[in-house]
Amino acid sequence: MGRLRALVYADPSDRHVLQALLERRAGAVGGDRSLSEAVAGFVAAVRRDGDAALVAHMRSFSDPAFDASMLRVPSHAVRAAADRIAPELRAAMQRAIDHVRRYQEHIAPAAPPAAEIGGARLGLRVEPVGSTGLLVPGGRAAYPSTLIMLAVPAQVAGVERICVATPPPDVEREAGTGRRGIDDSVLAAACLLGIDEVYCIGGSHAVAALACGTQTVAAVDFLAGPGSVYVQEAKRQLFGTVGVDGLYGPSEIAVLADRSADPAWIAADVLAQLEHDPGAAFVVSAHAGVLNRVLAALERQMRERGRQAAIERGLREFTAFVLAADGDEACAIMNRIAPEHAVLAVADPHAALDRVRNAGAYFLGGAPVASGDYYAGPSHCLPTGSTARFSSGCSVYTFLRRASLEEYPHGMGRQAIDDIAVLAEAEGLDAHAASVRVRGD
Repeated sequence: MGRLRALVYADPSDRHVLQALLERRAGAVGGDRSLSEAVAGFVAAVRRDGDAALVAHMRSFSDPAFDASMLRVPSHAVRAAADRIAPELRAAMQRAIDHVRRYQEHIAPAAPPAAEIGGARLGLRVEPVGSTGLLVPGGRAAYPSTLIMLAVPAQVAGVERICVATPPPDVEREAGTGRRGIDDSVLAAACLLGIDEVYCIGGSHAVAALACGTQTVAAVDFLAGPGSVYVQEAKRQLFGTVGVDGLYGPSEIAVLADRSADPAWIAADVLAQLEHDPGAAFVVSAHAGVLNRVLAALERQMRERGRQAAIERGLREFTAFVLAADGDEACAIMNRIAPEHAVLAVADPHAALDRVRNAGAYFLGGAPVASGDYYAGPSHCLPTGSTARFSSGCSVYTFLRRASLEEYPHGMGRQAIDDIAVLAEAEGLDAHAASVRVRGD
């Protein structure tokens, strides 16, 4: 902890340190040449060999005895998992599902009434994508919450076919024993959601399989979900073959704190983010004393946390405490960070919303980020690496397409015909002009 200190934003060298950290975060979704070449090779193998490429990957990743019959989890195994988990876990999952569904239904858009402009009746058609594959991380841990946060928005949107790809955890693999199946908690969540198309695959191979299809895996129209740098690079390469929700890197939090902030709460939120391995954390304040109190609380609390190695790495490589000159500069720094999760630990968080405008999700009034991760209602699948400057988190909107409707119910009027013809001819497109003039003959 002694190596952590507050960066003084007014100091050019400290500002450079922060900028370098933000650039590393932005680069955490892939794009470097060696990674791109490796993923291109994986994608080509899946295109060429189908199930055989997936089996070879899973034998290397998880189970030397893996075969093609294990790619899709049988429906009865999905149902059985829901019976094996603890009743309190099942009840908590169901309440979380209900909360997310209520929120997504509340925000679901409706097509506006048609507008009458220049003799045309103009409308908007809102339709769900036909099918979606949900990418649920595995390996280091099991994430039933991510499945809930992806699946419910897709269901509320009305997506007809929803399938899931997730790998088994690798705890046993690391111990040299292998592991044959997906964690029960993830399968139980699928059962409670009514999803029975579940594939035991992960990484860039899962992206390629869902985008291109194999003998076992039917291709989808759209992919959604977080994942490793390999997953994000595969999404980048296959966009166009399939739609994607975005390129999401490691999880992050930024806290705006004033003297009213509770340092113990902030420290707890920071530690919760850093245990993601890797997670990133930023604490921004115009008050040096606030930052010092948070650092002290971190030192006390971190000794009690389980994932010490992950937290130590996050503190060393992906954490910054930033001292701003005043409140305006603090808000400007928050907007530059544009975090996945923005915690407004200030006396008047609603007023702060007028100045902090770049984040995937905002947490006000002492709400912990974990409430959004698991329970409150909005999805926890959010933009990372400062992409909240121009993108949004997962919601019912993610799975909806919008198409315009144009109709001239009484035929095109002479003014419309003449205006369109003039505009078309000005661009040298006489066939366009003729296509409207013929309607006035």
